[in-house]
Amino acid sequence: MTSDDRVGLLRGHTLLGRSLRGRVARLLTISAFLLCVVYGFAVIVLVRSNTFLDEFVPDPGNPEQIMHYDNARYGVRLLVVVLVVLAVGAVLLGRFVWKTLEHDVLLPLAELAATARAAAGGDLEREVPRIGVGEVAALAGDVELMRAELAAQLEELRTSHAETAEAHDQLRAQAAELERSNRDLEQFAYVASHDLQEPLRKVASFTQLLGKRYRGRLDENADQYIDFAVDGAKRMQRLIQDLLMFSRVGRAEVREETVDLDAVLDEVLAELADRVAAADATVTHDRLPVVQGDPTLLRLVLTNVVGNACKFRRPDVPARIHVGARDTGDAWHLSVTDNGIGIDPQYADRVFVIFQRLHAKEVYPGTGIGLALVQRIVEYHGGRAWVAPAPDGGTTVAWTLPHRRGPRRPASGSRPAEGIG
Repeated sequence: MTSDDRVGLLRGHTLLGRSLRGRVARLLTISAFLLCVVYGFAVIVLVRSNTFLDEFVPDPGNPEQIMHYDNARYGVRLLVVVLVVLAVGAVLLGRFVWKTLEHDVLLPLAELAATARAAAGGDLEREVPRIGVGEVAALAGDVELMRAELAAQLEELRTSHAETAEAHDQLRAQAAELERSNRDLEQFAYVASHDLQEPLRKVASFTQLLGKRYRGRLDENADQYIDFAVDGAKRMQRLIQDLLMFSRVGRAEVREETVDLDAVLDEVLAELADRVAAADATVTHDRLPVVQGDPTLLRLVLTNVVGNACKFRRPDVPARIHVGARDTGDAWHLSVTDNGIGIDPQYADRVFVIFQRLHAKEVYPGTGIGLALVQRIVEYHGGRAWVAPAPDGGTTVAWTLPHRRGPRRPASGSRPAEGIG
């Protein structure tokens, strides 16, 4: 039973008390009226009988007539006495009944109605006394039970309101902290893109110039040191650029556009044509869906995942890469499966950590940010990303994209394989 229902019942009990008092008063009034009517009728009969007897003169010579006359006189006197006694008894009985009703019903109902009105008006601290007898006492108990339940619910609402207000304050504090963090991140991005890259460009440029002018004029170690310096500066530039790209995802607003992933994949494969050819890779794919999202970010996902499939291949084994898509009802399930070197399941989470590498950069070059960027983009679109072993020993990188508003093209089965390389 809800609080509104209980308040309604309290008001109902108030109206019930008023109704009972009114009915009792009407009943007593009707009873008194009927008693007065009966008593008045009896008085009229008595007066007429007495008048008749006063006018009637019995025959002195008729003993039987005299006896009947005396009996009639006695009956009239007796009736008068009975009427007086009945009148007094009726008054006393009425007073007794009224006092009893007033003590056991009317006063308890009046007090109960006052308490119920106060409770219905919001004063739930006032307890309902156990007054009256029988059904009135039971009614008072029911009202007190509902009052106690309402008071408990009100206290719970107050506590919940206080907790909600506290949680709201915490959320505002967290939002303010997040805003400060975003400002710090934007400041860092500015510093990284300008103040840090400018010295690196100078280091790389002058080191390369040094190598061109003095290569062979110094010893072999000097030439090697110069190459190390140039490589380190360029690598640092790539790290900063990748870090900037990673930081921008989530700060900029996602563009909600209709994106044909089939067309995006064609562009990605054209961009990665040299890598695909170097890996002697064959790329096949299902019919990819049309989704809603940021086209630039979704292209980065396919570029990084397909690029990794080409990079982490087994030596002397042609790469086989398949881009899959299926509709799970509430999201698109997309995946890229290869027959490469695979990922140990114990490192499945580590590959999504920024700058984490499972292999030496001399063997597999890169900054270690690709899958971290993929996960960030996918989560920013409301999905999730994970890796799993492929059936033939390679790796499956999978991610989901929740359905959004806009046209959707079902990925029904696989379309004929398309190969590159």
